[in-house]
Amino acid sequence: MPLLRIGHGFDVHAFAEQRRLMLGGCDIPHTRGLAGHSDADVLLHALTDALLGALAWGDIGQWFPDTDASFKDIDSALLLARVWEKATAEGWQLNNCDCVIMAQEPKLAPHIVKMRERVAALLEVDPVQIGIKATTTERLGFVGRSEGIAASAVVLLMRSDKREESR
Repeated sequence: MPLLRIGHGFDVHAFAEQRRLMLGGCDIPHTRGLAGHSDADVLLHALTDALLGALAWGDIGQWFPDTDASFKDIDSALLLARVWEKATAEGWQLNNCDCVIMAQEPKLAPHIVKMRERVAALLEVDPVQIGIKATTTERLGFVGRSEGIAASAVVLLMRSDKREESR
């Protein structure tokens, strides 16, 4: 029986003028991007936090603090890759992940396939192991008022042995 770990991540960023909109490691055409110290890819941040949570390794802010200038405007795919590299070095594999992007705008359905493929490539798995959905909040709350975007991610990790873990 493999060792299984479940993790959940959540992130939110406000819209900002004069920034690219990065979601799931993809540049999404839109009039505004998201505010943040990094590229503010809310989906990859939620996914990174889900991985860190499954492994009880803290959170994205501990690993990549916004007080560290070296992370200014960094591609969030690099942050996810750094965590994933450490996880795989310790024998962890991704069984699957399920992600939800909450956005009133832009329309994300046309971009879901490319986001799934990009996340799958980053985590070195088949795209069938990556679930990404988008929803609005029916014009309720900050998302509904088009003030920003939120994302949630759940991961199931597995490892074949129960060796002692380290960070």
